[in-house]
Amino acid sequence: MMPFSKCPVCGGDLIEKDVEKILRGGADTAVLMVRAEVCLKCGERLYSQETVRKFEQIRAKLERHEVGEFQPLGQSFQVA
Repeated sequence: MMPFSKCPVCGGDLIEKDVEKILRGGADTAVLMVRAEVCLKCGERLYSQETVRKFEQIRAKLERHEVGEFQPLGQSFQVA
């Protein structure tokens, strides 16, 4: 999947796994599961170019508040 055989941050071993990613755009947030290479030593996550493009598309939709195709998970509140 990735062009790295070792973690570029610490040199640790990488494994491929499903991870939860939180994306923010404007006042909205999206949560999705994606495939990533994860370092067993430091926890650094490496994403494919395709996955990063998907992140960018989702962030742009969140910023424009085009969330009609997203499934609501609940509400968020800011405590003063």
